[in-house]
Amino acid sequence: MAAINQTSLQPASFLLLGMAGLEDLHTWLSIPFCLMYIAALLGNFILLFVIVMERSLHEPMYLFLAMLAVADLLLSSSTVPKALSIFWSLSKEMSFHACLTQMFFTHLSFIAESTILLAMAFDRYVAICNPLRYATVFTHSVIAKIGLAAIARSFCVMFPTIFLLQRLPYCGYSVMPHTYCEHMGIAWLACADISINIWYGFATTPLSPGLDIVLIGVSYVLILRAVFRLSSKDAQLKAVGTCSSHACVILMFYTPPFFLFFTHRFGHNVPHRVHVLLANIYVLLPPMLNPIVYTMKNKLIREKVSQVLFRIGQVR
Repeated sequence: MAAINQTSLQPASFLLLGMAGLEDLHTWLSIPFCLMYIAALLGNFILLFVIVMERSLHEPMYLFLAMLAVADLLLSSSTVPKALSIFWSLSKEMSFHACLTQMFFTHLSFIAESTILLAMAFDRYVAICNPLRYATVFTHSVIAKIGLAAIARSFCVMFPTIFLLQRLPYCGYSVMPHTYCEHMGIAWLACADISINIWYGFATTPLSPGLDIVLIGVSYVLILRAVFRLSSKDAQLKAVGTCSSHACVILMFYTPPFFLFFTHRFGHNVPHRVHVLLANIYVLLPPMLNPIVYTMKNKLIREKVSQVLFRIGQVR
């Protein structure tokens, strides 16, 4: 009897269908997914390698960028390999605990990346609005503590969801029309009241990425106010240039998940495959584009990356 109860509480595995309704296009969809994932891996590993190896890049802004690259690698690698496995019909099953693990690391890396983007906004605020204190505020020990705080915050937000999902009975429902496991996607399969899961999701969304967006917005309002007070036009353009890449990354990072959040809650007429597509865009697009944006917008990074690629070419 205990074994039966345990089975009803936790299914042995979930069957992930990918993009339901577009099964005939799975092979074609796998091509851009695979190319974007390879680009994300190469771009972030190169960026991380260059920042680690070049001592001139051991500055706060670039160390935050290295943290961002690590978060991007974790975010994309937690989800895309399984999505490709589904598209190629290699394996559509995932054990219950593997599903919880994937959900945990996917959401953890998203919250950590949001925290890092907030730290980068504060970094730009101090650099532009209070440059004389910049070196004393952003020491290496402070940056290390910010990195640890990002991990701790993400862990504290996501750890309860494991127990919230483990307590639910699933009554044999194990088919998930998605390419990866996410909190509410798993919770909707339960045959019990999931109000706690819903309210926890509602509470944590405004308190983690939601709060980050508000604080980032405040920092940019203060930055723009300080920029427009500068007497020199060249100084204004330089200040705006240092923030433009970060602003692009923020838009790319937050737009898909927040649109997904609101369509989940209020867009009941939106086809489910659109939800799944948006969920995959937010784990693929920012990791692929972030290193490209920062390399193109930042002259020093562009030079260092070019030097590293030139050396690799010479070795060959």
